[in-house]
Amino acid sequence: MTQIISSLAEVSDRYKALFVDLWGCVHNGITAFPDAVAALQAYRARGGKVVLVTNSPKPRAGVAGQLAQFNVPEDAYDTIATSGDSARSAMLQGAVGTKVYFMGEWERDAGFFEPLKLLDNPIEITRVPLAEAEGIVCCGPFDPLADPEVNRADFLFAKQKDMKLLCANPDIIVDRGETREWCAGALARLYTEMGGESLYFGKPHPPIYDLARRRLTELGEDIADADILAIGDGPHTDIAGGMGEGIDSLFITGGLAASETKTSVQPDPEALQSYLEQEQSAPTFSIGFLR
Repeated sequence: MTQIISSLAEVSDRYKALFVDLWGCVHNGITAFPDAVAALQAYRARGGKVVLVTNSPKPRAGVAGQLAQFNVPEDAYDTIATSGDSARSAMLQGAVGTKVYFMGEWERDAGFFEPLKLLDNPIEITRVPLAEAEGIVCCGPFDPLADPEVNRADFLFAKQKDMKLLCANPDIIVDRGETREWCAGALARLYTEMGGESLYFGKPHPPIYDLARRRLTELGEDIADADILAIGDGPHTDIAGGMGEGIDSLFITGGLAASETKTSVQPDPEALQSYLEQEQSAPTFSIGFLR
Protein backbone atom coordinates (compact mmCIF):
# COMPACT_ATOMS: atom_id res chain seq x y z
CA MET A 1 0.00 0.00 0.00
CA THR A 2 1.26 3.48 -0.89
CA GLN A 3 2.36 5.80 1.92
CA ILE A 4 0.73 9.24 1.88
CA ILE A 5 3.26 11.94 2.77
CA SER A 6 2.81 15.67 3.34
CA SER A 7 6.06 16.95 1.81
CA LEU A 8 8.96 15.79 -0.34
CA ALA A 9 11.34 16.55 2.54
CA GLU A 10 9.81 13.69 4.55
CA VAL A 11 11.48 11.12 2.31
CA SER A 12 13.94 12.95 0.06
CA ASP A 13 16.98 12.35 2.27
CA ARG A 14 16.74 8.66 1.32
CA TYR A 15 17.56 9.49 -2.30
CA LYS A 16 20.53 11.01 -4.12
CA ALA A 17 18.61 11.90 -7.29
CA LEU A 18 15.08 12.63 -8.45
CA PHE A 19 13.56 11.86 -11.85
CA VAL A 20 10.84 14.53 -11.95
CA ASP A 21 7.93 14.82 -14.37
CA LEU A 22 7.08 18.35 -15.48
CA TRP A 23 3.51 18.85 -16.65
CA GLY A 24 1.12 18.46 -13.71
CA CYS A 25 3.96 18.37 -11.20
CA VAL A 26 6.21 21.40 -11.72
CA HIS A 27 3.92 23.45 -13.99
CA ASN A 28 0.44 23.31 -15.53
CA GLY A 29 1.40 24.14 -19.11
CA ILE A 30 1.03 27.84 -18.39
CA THR A 31 2.97 28.68 -15.23
CA ALA A 32 5.10 27.08 -12.52
CA PHE A 33 3.79 25.71 -9.23
CA PRO A 34 5.69 27.76 -6.60
CA ASP A 35 5.60 25.04 -3.93
CA ALA A 36 7.02 22.47 -6.34
CA VAL A 37 9.82 24.80 -7.39
CA ALA A 38 10.66 25.51 -3.75
CA ALA A 39 10.75 21.80 -2.92
CA LEU A 40 13.18 21.06 -5.74
CA GLN A 41 15.37 24.03 -4.85
CA ALA A 42 15.54 22.85 -1.24
CA TYR A 43 16.42 19.32 -2.31
CA ARG A 44 19.25 20.56 -4.52
CA ALA A 45 20.51 22.82 -1.73
CA ARG A 46 21.00 19.67 0.37
CA GLY A 47 23.11 18.11 -2.40
CA GLY A 48 20.53 16.08 -4.34
CA LYS A 49 20.43 15.95 -8.13
CA VAL A 50 17.25 16.73 -10.08
CA VAL A 51 16.74 15.30 -13.57
CA LEU A 52 13.58 16.56 -15.24
CA VAL A 53 12.26 13.55 -17.17
CA THR A 54 9.56 14.64 -19.56
CA ASN A 55 7.54 13.13 -22.37
CA SER A 56 7.78 16.40 -24.27
CA PRO A 57 8.69 15.89 -27.95
CA LYS A 58 10.97 18.93 -27.70
CA PRO A 59 14.78 18.67 -27.55
CA ARG A 60 16.37 19.43 -24.18
CA ALA A 61 17.14 23.05 -25.12
CA GLY A 62 13.54 23.59 -26.22
CA VAL A 63 12.20 22.37 -22.89
CA ALA A 64 14.65 24.59 -21.01
CA GLY A 65 13.39 27.59 -22.98
CA GLN A 66 9.80 26.65 -22.25
CA LEU A 67 10.55 26.32 -18.52
CA ALA A 68 11.95 29.84 -18.49
CA GLN A 69 8.68 31.09 -20.02
CA PHE A 70 6.76 29.25 -17.28
CA ASN A 71 8.93 30.89 -14.58
CA VAL A 72 10.67 27.67 -13.53
CA PRO A 73 14.12 28.89 -12.41
CA GLU A 74 17.31 27.12 -13.48
CA ASP A 75 18.29 26.41 -9.87
CA ALA A 76 15.30 24.07 -9.52
CA TYR A 77 16.96 21.37 -11.63
CA ASP A 78 20.31 20.05 -12.85
CA THR A 79 19.52 18.60 -16.27
CA ILE A 80 16.73 17.43 -18.57
CA ALA A 81 15.91 14.17 -20.37
CA THR A 82 13.16 14.38 -22.99
CA SER A 83 11.17 11.81 -24.90
CA GLY A 84 11.85 13.99 -27.94
CA ASP A 85 15.63 13.50 -27.72
CA SER A 86 15.24 9.75 -27.21
CA ALA A 87 12.81 9.40 -30.13
CA ARG A 88 14.81 11.78 -32.32
CA SER A 89 17.88 9.60 -31.93
CA ALA A 90 15.90 6.61 -33.18
CA MET A 91 14.48 8.56 -36.12
CA LEU A 92 17.94 9.74 -37.20
CA GLN A 93 19.09 6.13 -37.14
CA GLY A 94 16.35 5.08 -39.56
CA ALA A 95 13.67 3.68 -37.24
CA VAL A 96 10.85 4.76 -39.58
CA GLY A 97 12.74 5.28 -42.84
CA THR A 98 14.13 8.37 -44.54
CA LYS A 99 10.87 9.81 -45.91
CA VAL A 100 8.44 10.55 -43.10
CA TYR A 101 4.96 11.94 -42.66
CA PHE A 102 4.99 14.43 -39.79
CA MET A 103 2.10 14.86 -37.33
CA GLY A 104 2.12 17.76 -34.89
CA GLU A 105 2.36 21.54 -34.74
CA TRP A 106 5.36 22.49 -36.90
CA GLU A 107 6.01 25.85 -35.25
CA ARG A 108 6.23 24.06 -31.90
CA ASP A 109 7.88 20.80 -32.97
CA ALA A 110 10.35 21.80 -35.70
CA GLY A 111 13.23 21.26 -33.28
CA PHE A 112 12.55 17.54 -33.41
CA PHE A 113 14.21 17.46 -36.84
CA GLU A 114 17.35 19.34 -35.81
CA PRO A 115 20.71 17.48 -35.85
CA LEU A 116 21.63 15.44 -32.76
CA LYS A 117 25.22 15.73 -31.61
CA LEU A 118 25.16 12.32 -29.93
CA LEU A 119 25.10 10.56 -33.32
CA ASP A 120 28.14 10.15 -35.57
CA ASN A 121 26.38 9.32 -38.85
CA PRO A 122 22.71 10.37 -38.74
CA ILE A 123 20.64 9.68 -41.84
CA GLU A 124 18.97 12.48 -43.80
CA ILE A 125 15.26 12.77 -43.07
CA THR A 126 12.79 14.28 -45.55
CA ARG A 127 9.21 15.27 -44.65
CA VAL A 128 6.75 14.17 -47.32
CA PRO A 129 2.98 13.74 -47.75
CA LEU A 130 1.49 10.56 -46.30
CA ALA A 131 1.13 8.96 -49.75
CA GLU A 132 4.91 9.19 -50.28
CA ALA A 133 6.02 8.29 -46.75
CA GLU A 134 7.90 5.26 -45.43
CA GLY A 135 6.85 5.94 -41.86
CA ILE A 136 5.15 8.41 -39.51
CA VAL A 137 6.73 10.75 -36.96
CA CYS A 138 4.08 11.81 -34.45
CA CYS A 139 4.89 14.66 -32.06
CA GLY A 140 1.21 15.26 -31.37
CA PRO A 141 -2.19 15.76 -33.01
CA PHE A 142 -2.76 18.54 -35.52
CA ASP A 143 -5.60 19.70 -33.27
CA PRO A 144 -5.13 18.73 -29.60
CA LEU A 145 -8.84 19.21 -28.90
CA ALA A 146 -10.04 16.92 -31.72
CA ASP A 147 -10.90 13.28 -31.05
CA PRO A 148 -8.04 11.00 -32.21
CA GLU A 149 -10.60 9.14 -34.34
CA VAL A 150 -10.30 11.90 -36.96
CA ASN A 151 -7.03 10.22 -37.98
CA ARG A 152 -8.55 6.78 -38.60
CA ALA A 153 -8.65 7.06 -42.41
CA ASP A 154 -5.01 8.14 -42.63
CA PHE A 155 -3.98 5.44 -40.17
CA LEU A 156 -5.79 2.78 -42.18
CA PHE A 157 -3.80 3.81 -45.26
CA ALA A 158 -0.55 3.82 -43.27
CA LYS A 159 -1.24 0.40 -41.77
CA GLN A 160 -1.93 -1.07 -45.20
CA LYS A 161 1.48 0.28 -46.29
CA ASP A 162 3.13 -1.32 -43.21
CA MET A 163 4.33 2.05 -41.94
CA LYS A 164 5.69 2.32 -38.41
CA LEU A 165 4.59 5.24 -36.25
CA LEU A 166 7.29 6.82 -34.09
CA CYS A 167 5.61 8.34 -31.04
CA ALA A 168 7.61 11.24 -29.62
CA ASN A 169 5.32 11.66 -26.59
CA PRO A 170 3.60 8.61 -25.05
CA ASP A 171 1.28 10.74 -22.89
CA ILE A 172 -2.40 10.20 -23.71
CA ILE A 173 -3.75 13.45 -22.27
CA VAL A 174 -2.47 16.59 -20.55
CA ASP A 175 -4.16 19.48 -18.76
CA ARG A 176 -3.12 22.90 -20.05
CA GLY A 177 -4.47 25.05 -17.25
CA GLU A 178 -8.12 23.99 -17.07
CA THR A 179 -8.24 22.55 -20.62
CA ARG A 180 -7.63 18.85 -21.26
CA GLU A 181 -5.78 18.10 -24.50
CA TRP A 182 -4.89 14.95 -26.45
CA CYS A 183 -1.23 14.03 -26.87
CA ALA A 184 0.75 11.91 -29.34
CA GLY A 185 0.26 8.83 -27.16
CA ALA A 186 -3.47 8.87 -27.89
CA LEU A 187 -2.77 8.71 -31.63
CA ALA A 188 -0.19 5.95 -31.21
CA ARG A 189 -2.64 3.98 -29.09
CA LEU A 190 -5.29 4.24 -31.82
CA TYR A 191 -2.79 3.17 -34.49
CA THR A 192 -1.78 0.15 -32.41
CA GLU A 193 -5.42 -0.77 -31.78
CA MET A 194 -5.95 -0.68 -35.56
CA GLY A 195 -3.13 -3.18 -36.04
CA GLY A 196 -0.33 -0.74 -36.84
CA GLU A 197 3.09 -0.73 -35.17
CA SER A 198 3.90 2.16 -32.83
CA LEU A 199 7.39 2.81 -31.46
CA TYR A 200 7.68 4.45 -28.04
CA PHE A 201 10.69 6.13 -26.41
CA GLY A 202 9.27 8.16 -23.51
CA LYS A 203 7.89 7.12 -20.14
CA PRO A 204 7.14 4.37 -19.19
CA HIS A 205 9.47 2.81 -21.77
CA PRO A 206 13.16 2.04 -21.04
CA PRO A 207 14.90 4.37 -23.57
CA ILE A 208 14.08 7.59 -21.69
CA TYR A 209 15.31 6.14 -18.40
CA ASP A 210 18.55 5.12 -20.07
CA LEU A 211 18.84 8.73 -21.29
CA ALA A 212 18.09 10.08 -17.80
CA ARG A 213 20.85 7.92 -16.34
CA ARG A 214 23.25 9.20 -19.01
CA ARG A 215 22.31 12.75 -18.04
CA LEU A 216 23.31 11.91 -14.45
CA THR A 217 26.61 10.52 -15.72
CA GLU A 218 27.20 13.79 -17.59
CA LEU A 219 26.93 15.50 -14.20
CA GLY A 220 29.69 13.25 -12.89
CA GLU A 221 27.27 11.20 -10.82
CA ASP A 222 27.17 7.38 -10.59
CA ILE A 223 23.92 6.81 -8.71
CA ALA A 224 22.31 3.39 -8.17
CA ASP A 225 18.63 2.90 -9.01
CA ALA A 226 17.91 2.30 -5.30
CA ASP A 227 18.98 5.90 -4.66
CA ILE A 228 16.62 7.43 -7.25
CA LEU A 229 13.01 8.55 -6.71
CA ALA A 230 10.69 9.00 -9.71
CA ILE A 231 8.02 11.70 -9.29
CA GLY A 232 4.97 12.20 -11.48
CA ASP A 233 1.20 12.39 -11.85
CA GLY A 234 0.77 9.70 -14.52
CA PRO A 235 0.08 6.18 -13.23
CA HIS A 236 0.71 4.66 -16.68
CA THR A 237 3.79 6.75 -17.45
CA ASP A 238 5.66 8.06 -14.41
CA ILE A 239 4.65 5.40 -11.89
CA ALA A 240 4.60 2.47 -14.33
CA GLY A 241 8.02 3.56 -15.58
CA GLY A 242 9.42 3.68 -12.07
CA MET A 243 7.98 0.26 -11.29
CA GLY A 244 9.43 -1.18 -14.49
CA GLU A 245 12.87 0.23 -13.76
CA GLY A 246 12.90 -0.84 -10.12
CA ILE A 247 12.86 2.79 -8.97
CA ASP A 248 10.81 4.06 -6.02
CA SER A 249 8.08 6.52 -7.00
CA LEU A 250 6.06 9.43 -5.64
CA PHE A 251 2.58 9.82 -7.15
CA ILE A 252 1.26 13.39 -7.46
CA THR A 253 -2.46 12.79 -7.00
CA GLY A 254 -3.57 16.37 -7.67
CA GLY A 255 -2.61 16.18 -11.34
CA LEU A 256 -4.39 13.99 -13.90
CA ALA A 257 -6.15 11.94 -11.19
CA ALA A 258 -7.28 14.81 -8.96
CA SER A 259 -10.99 14.00 -9.27
CA GLU A 260 -10.58 10.22 -8.98
CA THR A 261 -8.45 10.55 -5.83
CA LYS A 262 -10.60 13.37 -4.39
CA THR A 263 -7.54 15.58 -4.01
CA SER A 264 -7.98 19.12 -2.77
CA VAL A 265 -4.85 19.48 -0.66
CA GLN A 266 -4.24 15.78 -0.06
CA PRO A 267 -5.87 12.66 -1.56
CA ASP A 268 -8.69 10.87 0.18
CA PRO A 269 -7.04 7.62 1.37
CA GLU A 270 -9.93 5.35 0.36
CA ALA A 271 -10.41 7.01 -3.01
CA LEU A 272 -6.66 6.83 -3.65
CA GLN A 273 -6.44 3.15 -2.80
CA SER A 274 -9.46 2.34 -4.96
CA TYR A 275 -7.97 4.27 -7.87
CA LEU A 276 -4.57 2.60 -7.58
CA GLU A 277 -6.16 -0.85 -7.47
CA GLN A 278 -8.23 0.00 -10.55
CA GLU A 279 -5.17 1.23 -12.43
CA GLN A 280 -2.96 -1.60 -11.10
CA SER A 281 -0.46 1.00 -9.93
CA ALA A 282 1.74 0.77 -6.85
CA PRO A 283 3.64 3.99 -6.11
CA THR A 284 5.91 3.92 -3.08
CA PHE A 285 4.57 7.27 -1.87
CA SER A 286 1.68 9.60 -2.71
CA ILE A 287 1.07 13.31 -2.12
CA GLY A 288 -1.54 15.81 -3.26
CA PHE A 289 0.92 18.21 -4.85
CA LEU A 290 4.70 18.40 -5.04
CA ARG A 291 5.81 20.59 -2.15
